[in-house]
Amino acid sequence: MTTPAPPVQIAQDEILTGEAVALDVQPLGFFLRALGALIDVLCGVALLLLSYFVGGFVVGGLGLENLSGILVVSALVLVLVVIPTAIETLTRGRSLGKLAVGGRIVRTDGGATGFRQAFIRALVGVLEIWFTFGALAGIVATFTPRSTRLGDMVAGTYCERTRAPRLPTPAGPVPGQLQEWAEVADVGRLPDRIARRATQFARSAEGMEPGARSRSAEMIAAEIAPFVSPLPHSDPETLVRAVVAVRRDREYAAIMRTDERAAALVGAAQETPRGFPVRPAGSRAG
Repeated sequence: MTTPAPPVQIAQDEILTGEAVALDVQPLGFFLRALGALIDVLCGVALLLLSYFVGGFVVGGLGLENLSGILVVSALVLVLVVIPTAIETLTRGRSLGKLAVGGRIVRTDGGATGFRQAFIRALVGVLEIWFTFGALAGIVATFTPRSTRLGDMVAGTYCERTRAPRLPTPAGPVPGQLQEWAEVADVGRLPDRIARRATQFARSAEGMEPGARSRSAEMIAAEIAPFVSPLPHSDPETLVRAVVAVRRDREYAAIMRTDERAAALVGAAQETPRGFPVRPAGSRAG
């Protein structure tokens, strides 16, 4: 009897595509999104003021005082709905504020947004951003997992982070005086929590104050010592750097060996000749 496969667990920051592939993406944080919205609002206010002065000049110069109300409504619709919709549609979910904070509006499945999503967001944004001065959008975004506002919930979108964080500085190689020790050292029993602390120290030691750097090295070396055999005769910082480098090099070598074995198995499976076709039952040999 076939055992059913366990359900796939999807983390909060993962999205599930149409091909049932979970993507680990990072939504834009609440404060960055609020800053981007503020920039967009300021741009909208500037456009409204510009349209007010231009409209006043046109109405006064051409004597169209009877059409002033129509021009005001047209300017509001243009600035609050038409322009934001056009910008997000043409730029696939970007605006000036989102470019400034490193965000992009995408669908909940990770795909690019289109006219429908941009129009819904702009239309709902008139209520939750302009009519309530952003209070409704802020309240809704505070209590949603991805800081989505009401317009995102209706349109099925959220704001994705587009600027990847800077990669940490890699730890250096094994110190020269411990090269021979590294060939026979046993560091496999080192707990992961201590290994993470040691790796973080090796990456950031250059920027630390000398006194704090020395104290941190001594503390981490004392935690590492019971799990390292044989224990080399070196200063604490050199020990920490050597252990980090040995673990990294051996884990990388293990990954490469695993990839080579997998590639060899795939190659062997492709080179294996297929079996002869099975003769149908009841047929006679020719």
